[in-house]
Amino acid sequence: PYGQLKPDPKGLLDLPEGFQYRVLSKTGDLMSDGYKVPGKPDGMAAFAGPEGKVVLVRNHELELAMTRLGPFKNNRRLPESIPANRLYDAGAEGEPPHLGGTTNLVFNPGTGEVEEQFLSLMGTDRNCAGGAMPWGTWITCEEPENLTSKRGRLHGYCFEVKAAPGTGLQQAEPLTALGRFRHEAVALDPETGVLYLTEDIVDGLLSRFVPDAYTPGKPVDFNRGKLQALAIKDRPSCDLRNYDPEGNQIAEGRPMEVSWIDVENPESPANDLRHRGFKAGAARFARGEGIHYDKGSLFICATDGGPLRQGQIFQLTPGSPETLTLFLQSRKSDLLTNGDNLTVASWGDLIICEDLVNEHGHKTPHLRGITREGKIYTLARNALNKSEFAGSTFAPDGKTLFVNIQNPGHTIAITGPWEG
Repeated sequence: PYGQLKPDPKGLLDLPEGFQYRVLSKTGDLMSDGYKVPGKPDGMAAFAGPEGKVVLVRNHELELAMTRLGPFKNNRRLPESIPANRLYDAGAEGEPPHLGGTTNLVFNPGTGEVEEQFLSLMGTDRNCAGGAMPWGTWITCEEPENLTSKRGRLHGYCFEVKAAPGTGLQQAEPLTALGRFRHEAVALDPETGVLYLTEDIVDGLLSRFVPDAYTPGKPVDFNRGKLQALAIKDRPSCDLRNYDPEGNQIAEGRPMEVSWIDVENPESPANDLRHRGFKAGAARFARGEGIHYDKGSLFICATDGGPLRQGQIFQLTPGSPETLTLFLQSRKSDLLTNGDNLTVASWGDLIICEDLVNEHGHKTPHLRGITREGKIYTLARNALNKSEFAGSTFAPDGKTLFVNIQNPGHTIAITGPWEG
């Protein structure tokens, strides 16, 4: 719908005619709190700030060893200016802190300028994606390679961050009831208060947290409730990945009724939730990544799903009955390859970031749009390198699309003649 992409003379971001971009922030930039913008920006959300401003909360997918990309001059030790008790894992004296976390960025659309940037969460491991809560917070998710660090500290949790200017570094408190696994992203159903969670591993589950109590419009207490895993009714331990072309394939466009299985011991130190869940009848997904709620449905990217491992998109529709549908499965001829983070535009299309693509797919990541009829189109191309896009999110007024190029670490604002 937007025409062909035009080569960017600056060699960063190719866009259709009539669209423009502005780089808001780069890894290594000096922030308002005196620290540097950390590396590997990933999942992100945009919130309404005071006086028409936009507050971005941005994840940084950093591991303990990635000291080159941390926010401090010497990332092998915590600066005296940072209270160690604010961090989830600050390490013992003389040890490096965990460098994952979030930054808040305050953007003024009127001037096009960034007015403030600062560390808002620290001491976590590989903060990949998360989800925006309607009461003005961001749930950030750890996706560690190993759920127990070399120092014996347990990781693989979710944390809640206030999306506001001027908060500074916030207290990191794990939301243990949301489970301990390789979290990727979350999405809230505002009608019920149920939180849905993806798991970025090739044999992961799709989970949900059902709170003990919920008042629409009020914050959910994520420490009181139960964790459950999705199952396909009458098809226990269903494999939704469609890896075996000779096997029992899940068909596109055919709703499947779902049920939910209680997950016992959600913060098990054994890293076995997905194994226990599958054995109990839960369905298996191929790297659940982006998830987004819109108008009564949730859209979920399974990044490595399908016979070609080029990705799947599922649509989960709560209700009675609750159904799961394979909305789209990427084929060799499709534009979309290995969808990751996603958001929904105000006119209803899905906007999807392509992950680091596999050997079967495109060599250059793009931003793709998908209509509700399953038509795929291109919004942008990374003209700089082969790094993935991440964190696509619209400003509350729908006029600006924010996105990250993860390496070398750019946060970008895109404007133009958006549909509708």
